[in-house]
Amino acid sequence: MRRLILIDGHAILHRAYHALPPLTTSDGRQVNAVFGFISMLLRVIADLKPDHLVVTFDRPKPTFRKQLYVGYQSKRPKMDSDLVPQIEIVHKVLQEMNIPVFEMDGYEADDVIGTIVEKLKNEKIEVIIVTGDRDILQLVSDKVKVYMPIKGLSESKLYGEKEVEEKFGIKPSQMVDYKALIGDQSDNYPGVPGIGPKTASALLLHFHTLEELYQHLSEINNEKVRKRLAENAEAAGMAKKLATIVTDVPLVIEIEKCRTPNFEKPNIYKIFEDLEFRSLIPRLTRYTEEETKINDHKPRMKNEKKQVEQINLF
Repeated sequence: MRRLILIDGHAILHRAYHALPPLTTSDGRQVNAVFGFISMLLRVIADLKPDHLVVTFDRPKPTFRKQLYVGYQSKRPKMDSDLVPQIEIVHKVLQEMNIPVFEMDGYEADDVIGTIVEKLKNEKIEVIIVTGDRDILQLVSDKVKVYMPIKGLSESKLYGEKEVEEKFGIKPSQMVDYKALIGDQSDNYPGVPGIGPKTASALLLHFHTLEELYQHLSEINNEKVRKRLAENAEAAGMAKKLATIVTDVPLVIEIEKCRTPNFEKPNIYKIFEDLEFRSLIPRLTRYTEEETKINDHKPRMKNEKKQVEQINLF
C-alpha cells in the first residue's frame, strides 16, 4: 500500500521554534524554527519512507470557528516577531524542494488535513499525519495514524487506534466528545467546568457520545457530575462543534502530483547554503542516494500507556 505523509506545518514550526535556541545566520536572520522544521522533515522522510508528501499551514485570517465562538483562541499570545518571517522562509524552502503546500482562508491546517484524508478514504493509501496537535487524533483509523513529537523534536510516538485507546481510554472517533467535555485551554473554550480527563473518559466508555450522554443524564448517580453536565449542556455542544475537524474544505488534491521528490535540484543545496544549514546537507545528500521505496523500517517510538481509572459515576 502506498503511503502519504501529511505534515501540519504550523504545529511543527511552532514546536521547532520553542524547542531550539535562537539560531542566527551571519547576516542576522533568525532561522531556528526553519532549521528544526527542515530537520524534522528530513527525519520523517528517512523514517517513514513516504510515496507522497504534503505540508499544510494555517492562514492568518480568522477561521469559521471564530465566527461560531468569539472567544476562540482569544487568549493565545501574539506570534513572536522572530517567528513570523520564518514562516515565509519555510514556504520558500518547500517550494524549492518541490513539496506541495495546501492551505485555505477560513480554515485551520487540521481541516485541510481532514479534508485530504476524507478525499482519499477509498484509495489504497496509508496516511500518516505529522503534528503536535492532539486534536488530529480524531482522524485515526485503520488507514490513518498520527506521528507526534513528544519530547521537543528528538522523540516521537506513532498513534494508531490501539495507542489512542491506551492513552485516553476512548476510541479516536470519541476524541471530539472528549474535548467537548474537558474543553481546550489553548483554544480557549470551556467544555464542562469540573469535568476532567478521567471523568470524561469514564463517561464516554459508558455512553459513547456526547449526545447519548445527555439523553441518559438521569442515569448518572454522581449528583455533582450530573448537575455540572446539566448546567453546561450548551457549552459542551459548542465545544464539540469547535473541536470537530471539518472534512469538506473546498480544495482539490491530485495525489500523483504529490509524489515525494528526489531533491536533486541544485537550487535546494543553494538555499541550504544560504541559510547556513550545512549540517543538514549531508542528510539531504544521503536521501537523494537512497531508494524511496517503502520498507519495514519502523519509526522510533516511545512506549506510553495510561490506564483510565474507574470513577464512581453510575
